[in-house]
Amino acid sequence: MTAAIALGSNLPSSFGSPADNLREALHRMAALGNVKAVSSFHTTDPVGYLDQPQFVNAAALLETTLTPLELLHGLLTIERAMGRDRTSAPPKGPRIIDLDLLLYGDVILTTPELTLPHPAMHQRAFVLAPLAEIAPDLQHPTLHSTIAELLSAL
Repeated sequence: MTAAIALGSNLPSSFGSPADNLREALHRMAALGNVKAVSSFHTTDPVGYLDQPQFVNAAALLETTLTPLELLHGLLTIERAMGRDRTSAPPKGPRIIDLDLLLYGDVILTTPELTLPHPAMHQRAFVLAPLAEIAPDLQHPTLHSTIAELLSAL
């Protein structure tokens, strides 16, 4: 199965700059499957919580045999290992690393832990622009539009 994953960082860490954090997360994601494509890195302004540094964002396509929940747990394990604590940080606040599972093939899923496709991805240029670089023709399974179409609609 091919999964689309959004990556973001806006704090330096022991791995280096926010861009270095993305590279480290991509390296660690290889343990969850085969990283098939990675977008360029985009510098973006924060959304929601504005009093924080700019973000570096990217997207990746990962071929995996993990189930959606196993993949989510693997991504969260990478975040924790890299120093992110989701429990104490403000929502949409600064972070060392953020890994969001956007799409998992054409799976539509709603559980207490995971909603697929990601419920806000179609509203976020910082997600769609990197993803459109590597998968412009990928279809959103509930909106029935391509990533490129969703981006151009913003």
